[in-house]
Amino acid sequence: MARVVLLFIQGWARCRENLLANLLTGIVLWVMGGLLIAAFHWHPAFNAVLGEVGVKKAEWGYGYSCLSTAFFGGLVPYCLLFFQGKIPSGRKLAWLAFFLVFWGVKGMEVDAFYRLQGFFFGYSADFQTILSKVLVDQFVYCIFWSAPCTAVFYGWKRTGFSFWKDRPWLSVGYILEESAFLLVSTWVIWIPSVSIIYAMPKDLQIPLFNLTLCFFVLVISMLEKR
Repeated sequence: MARVVLLFIQGWARCRENLLANLLTGIVLWVMGGLLIAAFHWHPAFNAVLGEVGVKKAEWGYGYSCLSTAFFGGLVPYCLLFFQGKIPSGRKLAWLAFFLVFWGVKGMEVDAFYRLQGFFFGYSADFQTILSKVLVDQFVYCIFWSAPCTAVFYGWKRTGFSFWKDRPWLSVGYILEESAFLLVSTWVIWIPSVSIIYAMPKDLQIPLFNLTLCFFVLVISMLEKR
């Protein structure tokens, strides 16, 4: 227990220099999410546009989740890194494949998780339902699966996709430390964001997740010092 607390303290120490960037990103996303919900309920034309998106999501199912998340979570950040010259020489195709495959699979995973949440808690937008989903999302799914999984795969990318040497990304210490850093640095953004996502109808939750992910990447890229 003491080891876990220490890791979260270390994670907090690592993310403090980018705390302002994360907080500003969170504020931007919260305002945009609130405006989106308001427009969905009170602007007929915008409601109709989102309705068409929801229809496509319902028709394509996991295919929509895979392609849209690969684009917003994979291709967009890859292009940012590419034009900023941050991709190592000789790794451009490998990084592109990694970003597209990882986030495509992650999109289907998140879709399945949202459906599971809907099965247990329903799709009502009342306070109790949203709170239950947010708690399970951020303090069960993220802690025990999403953050460790992301830490492992991005650690693998960082070491040049090597399976046979330099594998710190498989050590328990590394996974715990990186997971703590990921959680502490993004809770300020994603707890309010998933609250907004779960307030939307089921077929619009993945599209809103994609938009949140895309803006998260764009704003963080503009605000981060490094």
